[in-house]
Amino acid sequence: MRLPATVVLCFGAAGAALATDLIGEASIIDGDTIEVHGTRIRLWGIDAPETTQLCRGEDSELYRCGAKAANDLDALIGRRPVICVPMSLDQYGRTVAICSIDGVELGEWLVRNGDALDWPRYSKGKYDAAQRDAEHVGRGVWAGSYVEPWLYRACIRAGGTPGACSDDANVHP
Repeated sequence: MRLPATVVLCFGAAGAALATDLIGEASIIDGDTIEVHGTRIRLWGIDAPETTQLCRGEDSELYRCGAKAANDLDALIGRRPVICVPMSLDQYGRTVAICSIDGVELGEWLVRNGDALDWPRYSKGKYDAAQRDAEHVGRGVWAGSYVEPWLYRACIRAGGTPGACSDDANVHP
């Protein structure tokens, strides 16, 4: 499902070169990925649950935490312009960028909202304080239990099902 949003994006002549100011019409792909004119943009330094991923809320009931992250991101952006500063390209050829709206950085907002995790492998802990804040107050995934999105993806690649891969007991050895 694609949800409307606006993002700033611009590419060099070959399409792979990164530029500083980016602009274009966008869709929300998931909690940490948007698409602009057919080009995928991954939010830098964070990892949100996958669309099919389940988490347990404070009531221990399962909910689609990946879908919630995407919906929350769409609600934040609405139709307002998003400014993205490209950082690199990822292994899938997506532009990896730090994006903001009205001065609010999307990655930090998602982590502080409990919709995504700081991914220190890439962020070097930039969002650690936002994550500790979300954990301290039990916001988003911190209200219950979850599997780290990178572990969920590894489980799915190994042949697991979304339900089994979302269960902490099945993912962690």
